[in-house]
Amino acid sequence: MSAKLPASMKQIIAKKHIKFYTINAIEIAGNVGLGNKISTVMQACFFKLANVMPYEEAERHMKEFVKKTFSRKGDKIVNMNCQAIDNAIAGLQEVNYPADWATCTTGAVPTTLANDEYFKTFINPILAQEGDKLPVSAFNADGTVPTATTRFEKRGTAVKVPAWNMDTCIQCNKCSFVCPHAAIRPVLQTEEVLANAPEGFATKDALGFKGYKFRIQVSPLDCTGCGSCANVCPAPKGKALIMQPFEEMTAKESANWNYADSLPKTTAEIKNKATVKNSQFCRPLFEFSGACAGCGETPYIKVITQLFGDRMLIANATGCSSIYGGSAPTCPYSKDENGHGPAWANSLFEDNAEFGYGINLAYAQRRIKLVEDMNAVMELGYNGKAKELFEKWIETYKDVEANKVVSNEIKAVIDDEVNNAEGEIKDLLTAIALNKDCLIKKSIWIFGGDGWAYDIGFGGLDHVLAMGEDVNVLVVDTEVYSNTGGQASKSSPTGSVAKFASGGKITKKKDLGKIAMSYGYVYVAQVSMGASDAQFVNAIKEAEAYDGPSLIIAYAPCINHGINMSNSQLEMKRAVDSGYWQLYRFNPTLAEEGKNPFTLDSKEPTGNYEEFLLGETRYASLKKSKPEVAEKLFKLNEEQAKDRYEGYKKLAEK
Repeated sequence: MSAKLPASMKQIIAKKHIKFYTINAIEIAGNVGLGNKISTVMQACFFKLANVMPYEEAERHMKEFVKKTFSRKGDKIVNMNCQAIDNAIAGLQEVNYPADWATCTTGAVPTTLANDEYFKTFINPILAQEGDKLPVSAFNADGTVPTATTRFEKRGTAVKVPAWNMDTCIQCNKCSFVCPHAAIRPVLQTEEVLANAPEGFATKDALGFKGYKFRIQVSPLDCTGCGSCANVCPAPKGKALIMQPFEEMTAKESANWNYADSLPKTTAEIKNKATVKNSQFCRPLFEFSGACAGCGETPYIKVITQLFGDRMLIANATGCSSIYGGSAPTCPYSKDENGHGPAWANSLFEDNAEFGYGINLAYAQRRIKLVEDMNAVMELGYNGKAKELFEKWIETYKDVEANKVVSNEIKAVIDDEVNNAEGEIKDLLTAIALNKDCLIKKSIWIFGGDGWAYDIGFGGLDHVLAMGEDVNVLVVDTEVYSNTGGQASKSSPTGSVAKFASGGKITKKKDLGKIAMSYGYVYVAQVSMGASDAQFVNAIKEAEAYDGPSLIIAYAPCINHGINMSNSQLEMKRAVDSGYWQLYRFNPTLAEEGKNPFTLDSKEPTGNYEEFLLGETRYASLKKSKPEVAEKLFKLNEEQAKDRYEGYKKLAEK
């Protein structure tokens, strides 16, 4: 311990004569089958050391509560937790530290703080639980905070971290694609760029990019150790990612990560970034959030920022996505090499759709004003450097990529053109320059969960979709109110157990997608990344390109479902294979071309439906507590899913 603790901490321990104990709670929990869930072990330690009551009495109460809490999950879980209590006390070890700790001056070196003024003066005091010492003047009066600040935290919460096996890797980038925290990424660079790479920064020839080298790099201190990346690895000759101890990987890979993170944007020509593999060569502009390990929501958000993040504005409903998306003091939304990234704001549960709609209206009107000013200045006879650019900008108004190129050219000359102009022409050019942040079309997104979209915010969402404006909506559907502890929502399916539906929900799940499709002019997609990552990418690409409202409903496994979150991607696949969740896309653009706008991307179910249900505690607990009710509701659940699928088949056959 002397080498593990900083001198300042050792001094406090010795001067205050603190009784100091250690326990390998992770090993104890793992040995009884609880994985890294150590709360039961630590609870037993607390009662043993705090001596608030005789430990024998505390042990009896703990085991009674274990049975009360976990009986619905089965005897196996109950026995595991009781065994953890039994083994905990034997694992306690008192540290008999020397008296000279009180005056010691050596010990573990504290982590070097990031060389960022905002982190040092604002974030770090809060992380050190000294936020109450910050003056009011430390806060921006308008409530804004910098983005890209979670990268400074380096939490180091993982027990195990993925190690890359270069020899078996097939360079599919699926590991990076599914990572909930953007903690594992591909490197694609030339040998010249990598000339000063650290020792141990091994690479291999990149597939599909001649002259480039490839590597998968993990950030040990940002990884949460969920194992999603290793579990989805499809390498046929053995997994290319193996989970290894945190300390070993930190020593081996921290310098490699710092180096990889400092590299410039790849110069490889990526013709189509909207593929599973190629999207991962784009910098994620949502990284290292505080979401649960294995989160089913954040991979969707991360990929969307990789494709559109440099011009995104996000209105976020309250819920899990607002907590991991913007909790003080750090922000996971990030910036690219040009300083561009998503602008994010949280709104209330009941009005988030309207909030995003208002943002869109404001930017749309400002862009219309740009068109008016450009036409007006040209009508006055303006014939400067920007004239042809103005004409081209108006011509490519709705062609994002072409318009982006022209917009950057206008930005490069507009200030000089203002300085060289006079009179009314100068006034109009000045107005254009003042609105140059609107030259590039913004990608407006409205994020939220099912509690917002299906329930409390549904009226507003329906209104916004009906207005026909160019906004994109992502609903991360966990089928419960996840952030507030797992209450039932109108998205919760029949037979699922949740708060306010402890005996199994008796009503069916609302078909939000079908309601939106009834308008005929709303792009709608239902996706499940783990079942079809390509379908998800196609859906977000089509939705963002569609000149009108879009709604993407994404299946998101949650810790409230009672599953192993390291297999959240596999759970997404099982949901689709069993017929529980359906994949489809409704694209109104196809109807304009005389084609069927509805595409059913799901195949006929092949999995066992009840087996899927019983793989999740939210269903299995009902089977245990009320078997007759469960049998009835599960059958009804399956029939409802079949009816939905048959209905979608009919739409696809029109």
